[in-house]
Amino acid sequence: MSRILSIFALCFSLIAAACTTATEVDSSNSGVYRIRNADKVQFRMLDSVNALREAAGQPPVQLNAQLNAAAATHSRDMSVQNRPWHFGSDGSSPLDRVARTGFAGVLVGEAISETYESEVQTLTAWMEDPTTRSVVLDSTAANMGFFWFQEPNGKLWWTLVMGT
Repeated sequence: MSRILSIFALCFSLIAAACTTATEVDSSNSGVYRIRNADKVQFRMLDSVNALREAAGQPPVQLNAQLNAAAATHSRDMSVQNRPWHFGSDGSSPLDRVARTGFAGVLVGEAISETYESEVQTLTAWMEDPTTRSVVLDSTAANMGFFWFQEPNGKLWWTLVMGT
């Protein structure tokens, strides 16, 4: 088990070192983390997830526009509700949100976070929790949706959705 964790840590460190930073600190708001290069954040997350999946012996996933839409909608909605949870302000579940996008596959799971940290730090936290780690590494997953919403104060709401 420690060997697997070491492999995860090594892969994650290599990915983090190889990637250009996705964020910057806003000097006007001492220490507030801001997304930059937003068009690349999803691809960096996809590469990081696939490196972790490869290290765990799982097949890679691909970004899916419908799952991205479900993730984006939920990230914004969590901000409106001001709480990280899996239900929408309209009572919708992750299954409902994925169905609304027209996704033809099956929902595997959803990981969410409320933080001031980067996507890499968020993925690290998800990998440390057995429940969210199982979503990221689920062997049946073939598609991934990932999005965030950043409030003016810097708070980030992250959503990752995995599907078949």
